[in-house]
Amino acid sequence: MDTLNAFNSAIQRRSPSGLTLKHVIERRAFSFCENTNVAGDNPDAGKAQEESNPSLSSFISTLVPTLLIAVIFVVLFILLRRKFKRNYEPRSFLGSLRPQERSPALPTGLLNWFGAFSKVPDSFVLNHQSLDGFLLLRYLKVASATCLVGCCMTWPVLFPINITGGGGQKELDMLSFSNVVDKNRYYAHVGLAWIFFGFVFYMVARESIYYINLRQAYLLSPLYANRMSSRTVLFTSVPRDYLDEGILRRMFGRQLKNLWIANDCEEIEGLVEERDKIAMKLETAETKLIKLANTNRLKAMKKGGQTGGPFGAADEANGESGSIAAKWVPIKKRPTHRLKPLIGKKVDTINWCRSELERLIPKIDALQATYRAGGAKFIPSVFVEFYHQSDAQSAYQSLSHHHALHMAPRFIGVNPDEVIWQNLKINWASRVVRNIVTIAFVILLIVFWSIPVGFVGILSNIKSLIELAPFLSFLNSIPPSIFGIIQGLLPAVLLAVLMALLPIILRLAAKMSGAPSLSAVELRTQNFYFGFQVVQVFLITTLTSAASASVTSILCRPGDAPNLLATNLPKASNFYISYFVLQGLTISSGALLGIVGLILFRLLSKILDSTPRKMYTRWSTLSHLGWGTVFPVYTNLTVIAITYSIIAPLVMGFAAIGLYLIYLAYRYNLLFVVHSRIDTKGLVYPRALQQTTTGCYLAIICLIGLFGIQTAPGPIVLMIVFLVLAILFHMSLNTALGPLLRFLPKSLEVEEEHLLASEDGHSALSNEKTNGHTMSGVNSTDSTAQALGPAPHKKPNLITKFLRPDIYTDYHTLRRLVPRGFAEISYDPVVERDAYYHPSISSQTPLLWVPRDEAGVSRQECRHSGKVIPMTDEGAGFDDNGKLVWDQENSRPPIWQEKIYY
Repeated sequence: MDTLNAFNSAIQRRSPSGLTLKHVIERRAFSFCENTNVAGDNPDAGKAQEESNPSLSSFISTLVPTLLIAVIFVVLFILLRRKFKRNYEPRSFLGSLRPQERSPALPTGLLNWFGAFSKVPDSFVLNHQSLDGFLLLRYLKVASATCLVGCCMTWPVLFPINITGGGGQKELDMLSFSNVVDKNRYYAHVGLAWIFFGFVFYMVARESIYYINLRQAYLLSPLYANRMSSRTVLFTSVPRDYLDEGILRRMFGRQLKNLWIANDCEEIEGLVEERDKIAMKLETAETKLIKLANTNRLKAMKKGGQTGGPFGAADEANGESGSIAAKWVPIKKRPTHRLKPLIGKKVDTINWCRSELERLIPKIDALQATYRAGGAKFIPSVFVEFYHQSDAQSAYQSLSHHHALHMAPRFIGVNPDEVIWQNLKINWASRVVRNIVTIAFVILLIVFWSIPVGFVGILSNIKSLIELAPFLSFLNSIPPSIFGIIQGLLPAVLLAVLMALLPIILRLAAKMSGAPSLSAVELRTQNFYFGFQVVQVFLITTLTSAASASVTSILCRPGDAPNLLATNLPKASNFYISYFVLQGLTISSGALLGIVGLILFRLLSKILDSTPRKMYTRWSTLSHLGWGTVFPVYTNLTVIAITYSIIAPLVMGFAAIGLYLIYLAYRYNLLFVVHSRIDTKGLVYPRALQQTTTGCYLAIICLIGLFGIQTAPGPIVLMIVFLVLAILFHMSLNTALGPLLRFLPKSLEVEEEHLLASEDGHSALSNEKTNGHTMSGVNSTDSTAQALGPAPHKKPNLITKFLRPDIYTDYHTLRRLVPRGFAEISYDPVVERDAYYHPSISSQTPLLWVPRDEAGVSRQECRHSGKVIPMTDEGAGFDDNGKLVWDQENSRPPIWQEKIYY
């Protein structure tokens, strides 16, 4: 409706008589009916209809350029990966990663790395990166396999039925439901719908069981159970009376180890931000001074002048501040800045920063001590650490307060680095209001976003659009090949670009809703973004495409509206065939090449990286995936494929290929390129599985509607019966598995102790054979499995394993995937004390890092600035040309900090 109003306004602006869109359609339709005789007595009417929907031409016009681009991208990737190892294989060598986190290096040849890449199992991602990354790969594999099985089920039966359906359709349209006229043939569609949709629901149940067992195996293993986050529960909306350590200790008893009552840190947070900003300003100014002095010294050397010789005497360093730099840099050339933009007083940056830091650092240290002593204002959130994971689970699963919404919601496994501290201030009433406002905002966003997305859908049937709007008739003069690209490729590209604007907005909305951690934000974003994907990418586009193809004919023959809709709705699948081609080829090849990231990395490093810290940060920081916006895209692709599985089975073939190509691209990137910054403990996976069932429900409803349009009562009744059964099964499944997705069962604690005892029994022999080490992590899973002994069941065949996931992918089996010796989980007393304090309370004064020069400017600056703030010149310097460099071989400069496994 919004799209029609927009076109109506456009026509009114062009027409002096104020004609509305309705008038234009009616006049054009009347003329069209007279000229083409669509009432039925023109034998060429079917041919005209077929020519208005060149499905095969659009498909080929999309496939050829997209395939060409994909081939070029892959060839460039194969060539560039040898030269730019930092961009295409950083996880194999970066020193910022622990040895056990790195991937095995691939051969450096053009093609000989394929074999090594294929031999690295997906479980390597599970053990060396994250559960989320492993489950993304599994979802793509399962989705591709589901579509492949769907093709094997539907193609042999439905293709012959549809092709011989007698509907007069041509090209790709003859393979769809729209070509079937005989109502008795619909029973074949109904039967396959029962079989395939039942298979999809079984896959959802099977994978949910697999995830539950895998989650339990991971979270109960020592690698996770001993972590502080696994033993800590976050309580939000805590009443004021309970913000007392004594009351909380009496409530939770002797099981409580530590607790952190969150503080209002607005004052100290501002001071810490100011301190860090000034510290980085000082580091930049010191580096600039040292670099300028070194450059001038090199120029003097080339001219044969005095160089002052290499730095040696200690008394020079103890001399007046800046005395060595003054030999090469005049006072007027020293770094300066204005205290206020344009009009402020100009001051020497180094001296000013030193004086400001000398004032701020003691003040911040005193405030931090006050906050640790509990002398600051509390906010209604508490982190409670227990001695054991089981005690934390008991507190997490218990009702903590007698009033509704108090000390709730509760969260466990929250990493301190993921906490959104400003959201801990929110009380229960504000949280309710924020949730309502956020949901309303997202719904409104969906409504208003439908205008441009609807326009993209209409573009996919541009011939019909020209019939409605004569002022677009100039498009008929476009050559057929170009026209095919406009109708096939352009809408898909526009839709992808349009949807790229959403993630930032939705992630911000999730934060504003009050989510206390980044992982909670990702989970909420996943729900929001999936809603957008289904409504905008799928439903709006499908409906507008089908409607634009039918509206003229409906105006000519209103009584045939049901038949026309039934004919044209399946034809909208042609757009999604092009969409799958675009997504499968360009996303996979583009993700491998990463040309934008490569260019930005190389370009920005030359322009912006003016200090060793900036150089190291860019070098050591890996790109990461946002799970909340990655999963919904491919979940929606799966939903589209399932929805069209019976109506237009051809879509599933392209979906299977496209999803598998995307799987291969993500497999390479997760193994060798990207890093997981946010850990949802795999909770994105069961949500994606639940969202996948949307495809079944949409397909069932669509089939019921199509059967109703064709007045086929038998198929309608059968599909309604299946819909009821599907809903009942789904509700029962969620009731049974829901608690297991959120909580850890106490029954497995004993099992875990038994497994650990078994592992310890084999550890001595294992260490003897491997000398206490394993190969760079590749065989760590195998070592663990050997230590635990064989699985507690016979090796099953493929069918038995598929049908009984509760036995052959149970806790005891999947526990063997978890490496016990991956990392030592222990904490320094200071780290343990400050873990869940606001970062401004635990923040240490930063260590400044400047390059070393031969003249000794850096050492003198370190000595004088070091009286105020720590500063070092180790691990960075200048080459013979005066270019700033740092020790990449070591990859662990003075500012490197070891990762803490919270």
